Amino acid sequence: MQFGLFGSAAARRPSSADAAEFDSAEGFRDFIDYNVEAEALGFRGTFVVEHHFTGYGQVSATLNLLTWLGARTTTLRLGTAVIVLPWHNPVLLAEQAATLDLLSGGRLDFGIGSGYRYNEFRGFCVDMDAAGARFDECLDVLVKSWTSNQPFSHRGKYWAFDNVVVEPPTAQRPHPPIWMGAGGESSVRRVAEKGYNLLLGQYAQPADVAKSIAAYRAAVEARGGRYDPMMVGVTRAFFVCDNEEDREAALQRRLANRVRQLKLATRPDGTVHGGPDRATGDPDVVNRGSAMYGNPDQIARKLDELRDAGVGYVLVNGGGSGGGERGRQSMRRFAREVMPLFMRDEAPAKAAE
Repeated sequence: MQFGLFGSAAARRPSSADAAEFDSAEGFRDFIDYNVEAEALGFRGTFVVEHHFTGYGQVSATLNLLTWLGARTTTLRLGTAVIVLPWHNPVLLAEQAATLDLLSGGRLDFGIGSGYRYNEFRGFCVDMDAAGARFDECLDVLVKSWTSNQPFSHRGKYWAFDNVVVEPPTAQRPHPPIWMGAGGESSVRRVAEKGYNLLLGQYAQPADVAKSIAAYRAAVEARGGRYDPMMVGVTRAFFVCDNEEDREAALQRRLANRVRQLKLATRPDGTVHGGPDRATGDPDVVNRGSAMYGNPDQIARKLDELRDAGVGYVLVNGGGSGGGERGRQSMRRFAREVMPLFMRDEAPAKAAE
């Protein structure tokens, strides 16, 4: 197994009472330092979200943040999870992504999706029912922008470009690896048929992860490709702690965050979109079935389940730790007490013994 990070940062808006002393950049700087240390601890890469209009300062300009991180690191791969294509001008996005890939020495992992939060589509005044069509058109233009050495024109339903050649070129050829978020079997197969890598969400249960990987692998091999476990990234929330009280408190924090996310994704008619992993059902049951919280042995057992499901690349999200120094300590313990059990040949269960 290999390990990466998944997550976000927060730049909160100060109130009028504490504006003079409030440091909105603190959360972003802490996120950068956290990722710099993760590189030193042996993490392969990081994937950063894109969200808008939350009211609690999530990352919105993902490529900007990753460019700053790229200047502070040397080997850490820089991933987007995911950039929501229906909101973006594809040529401008292609230029920005290529610039990051070039400056970082070819470290961009370009994760994309069609979006699922109703409040974001409403904020951008974009019809959510058109998300699929906008996604497809944007992706077509992006790939053409990266692979065409001659000027091209495009006349589509949502965007138009006349005699453009996109600069700069990407460092990775023919373009950075494209990762797509998916959950249902049909959407997972479409990702494989396009030749792209797959991102599975953090709330999907291990049995559902196994089904998605099996469907993806079958579709890759059906088109004559060679399946590599590193083509699939599976996100898991983690928090290393030694007592049940801390574990339960972390689970409750994550549950509250999940409920808040679902509210942002709820349409006026009450329809709830659970995100790319479509994790439906009781939020508490979903939470406990997917989170890797507890002592190193408990977390190792969770990772054993994922390895049995065919997972090779685990993206850990430390949101349950509450962030700050507590989150940093949790990451250090995970890297030193858990990761070595899964990054060598001997079986993790035997290594734990």
